[in-house]
Amino acid sequence: MEHIERTLIVLKPDAVQRGLVGEVLTRFERVGLKIIGTKMVAPDNEHYYKHYEEIGQLKTRMGEEIFNNTLELMNSGPVIAIVLEGVEAIALVRKLVGSTEPKSAAPGTIRGDFSHMSYGYGDVAGKGFPNLIHASGDKDDAAKEIPHWFDEEELYNYGMLSEKFTR
Repeated sequence: MEHIERTLIVLKPDAVQRGLVGEVLTRFERVGLKIIGTKMVAPDNEHYYKHYEEIGQLKTRMGEEIFNNTLELMNSGPVIAIVLEGVEAIALVRKLVGSTEPKSAAPGTIRGDFSHMSYGYGDVAGKGFPNLIHASGDKDDAAKEIPHWFDEEELYNYGMLSEKFTR
């Protein structure tokens, strides 16, 4: 069905190191999203370059310093990559995650409840800011990001009880 989408989330090193993985996953499962792939990995700079620049164009949009600060933060520990599936999953995940800048994220969102950092502080401190999670921005990003992080055989198709009401 065209409304059923897949999206990538990456729980960043700060989420893993703070022990927030279960809490974050619970939020996605509670709204009916299905986990179809998950793994803990420690990607190299080449992998992150493709993710953040070739797909996300972070360096092109925001500059070399922000790109390098982001890579330093991402290399500070392992991450957990997850593919979620569900009705209009991309927009739903973005709503649950909250604004990219944690300071601006609304209470009740993942970033609003568990992180607080501003762009201004990151700029002054000269470092990337922990914002817990990456989520695909749109269908085009998700279509590129998912195969970058997962091989097709790492994604699972299985039925869930709730699907009898949505399909």
